[in-house]
Amino acid sequence: MQPTRSLIVPVYRNEAFLPEVLRIVQEIGVSLDGTLEAVFVIDGSPDGSERWLLEHLPHCAVPAQLIVLSRNFGSFTAIRAGLAAARGEHAAVMAADLQEPPSLILDFFRVLAEGHDVAIGTRASREDPWAGQISSQLFWRAFRALVQPEMPRNGVDMFAVSRAARDALLQLNEAHSSLVAQLFWIGFPRVEVPYQRLPRQHGLSGWTFRRKVQYLLDSIFSFTDIPIRLVTAIGFIGTVTFLVVGIALVVARFLQVVPVPGYTAIMVTILFSASLVLLALGIVGNYVWRAYENTKQRPLAIVQARTTFPGSGHG
Repeated sequence: MQPTRSLIVPVYRNEAFLPEVLRIVQEIGVSLDGTLEAVFVIDGSPDGSERWLLEHLPHCAVPAQLIVLSRNFGSFTAIRAGLAAARGEHAAVMAADLQEPPSLILDFFRVLAEGHDVAIGTRASREDPWAGQISSQLFWRAFRALVQPEMPRNGVDMFAVSRAARDALLQLNEAHSSLVAQLFWIGFPRVEVPYQRLPRQHGLSGWTFRRKVQYLLDSIFSFTDIPIRLVTAIGFIGTVTFLVVGIALVVARFLQVVPVPGYTAIMVTILFSASLVLLALGIVGNYVWRAYENTKQRPLAIVQARTTFPGSGHG
């Protein structure tokens, strides 16, 4: 039977979670009366996740696909690969670290069945350590201010889409972009589904500070011209300031109010001007680099292997 719902599960260093993940996937499949398929995407994971899934998916009660990417392309790219392979009319994303409750997936599919195109999970609360909560709040606050004001205060990690919204997302074949920002950009009406984030049971999160900064930069340079406008404003203000100061110095020089300009003033002016130029070049360079990457038209991910499992029909 052709599945009508697809569950995308990106996998990277999640081998310890997989027995519980597979159990939950089968429980969700039972709740959805056999209309579910699972799409596992191995995102270049260096552990034994691929081997474990190849061994256990043949005995899974839910029809499944196992997609193996040739290397680690990032979680958003892995999700895109899963969405492209999904056969269902509705597709939801579930993290393999199980920090989102399984009931969220059922809520997603319920919302989509009501005729909505996009359902996004919004965290009502979370059980992360206080340091992680503070950094996450700062990150999403910056994201809302600089990239997408409509973003929920606690951000979006999990979502579900109809086939129409999925097809619109897959048309945005942009390198170094943000899938979540694209989800807002396509403009389909969204329904927020609140949930309580669960504590992590195994290992450490791969969502490091460096990855957060990179994600924020990708989102800024892909979805807003704020850096360019900021540099333009700084350049305009600096030009006016130096013009006024320059005229004042020339007048003062002719009136012999001040002595010959000193070495310190000259060096400060040169260094300040050079810093502004380097800042502007760096910002413009980021835009140029991203434009160049997209002109290459390389695939965002390379599927090394794809295996389909029909589902055993029992647990």
